[in-house]
Amino acid sequence: MFNKLFKNSDILKKIIFINILVFIFIKLIKIFISPIYHEQIINVLAISSNFEELSKSPWKIVSYMFIHHDIFHLTTNLILLYFFGSIYINYLSEKKFLSTYLLGGVVGALFFILAFNFFSEFEEIKNKSIAIGGSASVLGIIFSISGHIPNYKPQIYLIGRIKLKYLALIILFMDILNIPSGNIGGHIAHIGGAFYGYLSIKLLNKYKINTSAPIEKIFDFVKKNKIQNHKKSESDYDYNARKKREQEKIDKILDKINSSGYDSLSDEDKRTLSNDH
Repeated sequence: MFNKLFKNSDILKKIIFINILVFIFIKLIKIFISPIYHEQIINVLAISSNFEELSKSPWKIVSYMFIHHDIFHLTTNLILLYFFGSIYINYLSEKKFLSTYLLGGVVGALFFILAFNFFSEFEEIKNKSIAIGGSASVLGIIFSISGHIPNYKPQIYLIGRIKLKYLALIILFMDILNIPSGNIGGHIAHIGGAFYGYLSIKLLNKYKINTSAPIEKIFDFVKKNKIQNHKKSESDYDYNARKKREQEKIDKILDKINSSGYDSLSDEDKRTLSNDH
């Protein structure tokens, strides 16, 4: 059942599921096996500020974004990711979302590593400092979509409508305010993620420079192979019938746009159009 749910989910929900599953798995190791093994797993997956260690464990530049300190850390990230990610996919695409999530995290990790190695203030702790969490990736998504549609006003519970650009700045400001409370390396990574998200969307919209093109090509390749494999498992009759249904659905959505405008579309309609293109 879970396998089917995961398979049929969009990339946003898949990322959320992965983060939750990794968190549960690591916590179960700590509870039922040993806190020592729990710490060892964290060390295997977390990004280190030590260049030499990173060169021996390059996967950490990605794996660190899927592990979290505690339930509050996880929940905060996933709520923000779901809120901004849903808007992101509606206005851009799933493959753009995935690439921004991953590259925001990667750039955040690079900010963390470079800061700890080039600023003398971190000399004493640089070889034992690690960073974990998806905050840099989430901030990449937040600043990318806020840079794309800065004046869009989502409804915020108990607050009302507020422009995305102000929401993004508030979130970043609150993150910076937390620097004195500890985990300065993590906050540096968050700033790196925000920097990538904003820069990438501005380069794309103003100069048509797509910084995430390599990841998007991989996404397209995987999706194309998946479709081809699915076609092979269908009879010609079933395949043609399915394509006809899909085209009829697209035609209805296009008719709705012609009569009422793009804003009249439901989230599902927008996802259908995005996936079709």
